Amino acid sequence: MRLICFATLLSLACVPAAHAQSQVKIGSASPLSGPSAHQGKDIENGARLAIDDLNAQGVAIAGKKVKWVLQAEDDGSDPKFGTAVAQKLVDGGVVAVVGHLNSGTTVPASKIYDSAGIPQISPAATTPLYTHQGYKTAFRIVANDDLVGRVLASYAINTLKAKKIAIIDDRTAFGQGLADQFTKDVKRLKGAEIVSRQFTNDRATDFNAILTQIRARRPDVIFYGGMDATAGPMLKQMQALGMTAKFVSGDGVCSEKLPQLAGSALGDDKVVCVVAGGVDAPLEAGMAAFADRYKKRYGMGFQTYAPYAYDATMTFAAAMRAAGSSDPAKFLPALAKIKYQGITGTIAFDANGDLRDAALTLYTYRRGQLTKLRVVRDSVN
Repeated sequence: MRLICFATLLSLACVPAAHAQSQVKIGSASPLSGPSAHQGKDIENGARLAIDDLNAQGVAIAGKKVKWVLQAEDDGSDPKFGTAVAQKLVDGGVVAVVGHLNSGTTVPASKIYDSAGIPQISPAATTPLYTHQGYKTAFRIVANDDLVGRVLASYAINTLKAKKIAIIDDRTAFGQGLADQFTKDVKRLKGAEIVSRQFTNDRATDFNAILTQIRARRPDVIFYGGMDATAGPMLKQMQALGMTAKFVSGDGVCSEKLPQLAGSALGDDKVVCVVAGGVDAPLEAGMAAFADRYKKRYGMGFQTYAPYAYDATMTFAAAMRAAGSSDPAKFLPALAKIKYQGITGTIAFDANGDLRDAALTLYTYRRGQLTKLRVVRDSVN
């Protein structure tokens, strides 16, 4: 056993460094500043709630009580910051990472975690590239863009009866990737024409030029690949231009904050979005209980990703308990074959690290409230 020695004026005493063995540090990486800070803080809050529960329950590893610790870092939704944060977490001694939020930060950070042998579970990133790089350390507990794009394209054509569709993306890995997949599936399904493809960026606030071009094409549906921070102002400018097209998007737009960002432009049943996750009826009571606990702990409702960050943290703990070790090299194999019942559903991974039997939830907004339409697990017919 390693000894730590403390010198005093009167003596030199050596004591066992036992506490160094009793701490398990898990990292959380997400934007805690910038336009997506509310979503990033949601991830941190969900992970922290799990850490609190693990400590309150006295969850042990190999029969030994441990102190669970969260190290939360701000990646600013920036790929460069993301890699710097990843290295900081590795250097800080984390044994697992919950994050990141954005696909653009998740992918470059995943290389650093893989090189260090540290497993990563993203509660939000949906780009298929993340889990198709060959890294054994990369996992996610939400559906990827292949399924999201397929569901949204099918819903736009078969349910909204769109004949003309315009597409905008924010040029991020997430936004462009989702828009590309949506485009691919619209073409595959047929029945609707893509009349315009436009681009912006994730920091933009003025969309009048591209919306004016789109308005001239009279689309039934506008698809947006991006986040709520830009979708809100975009909806306001659509309203100012008299545009009545339905607005369809992914989980970056499905948030409790969108009504504040869009104001009266949100309307009822105007926006349809999908969360890359969701619970069926048997799990709704558990999710409602989590929502109540979250609100009591933080004084507000969760945005989107807190339940998935919570489950990611708990899944790590379950893998460590199954392996009898918090050493990543030892619990990583247990994580790859885990079957954990979380509040968001059964968590089990395929060979790539993607969630098996992934669910999606379609939402709209009514009277300023996010309103569930349905949960799907394959495609909308």
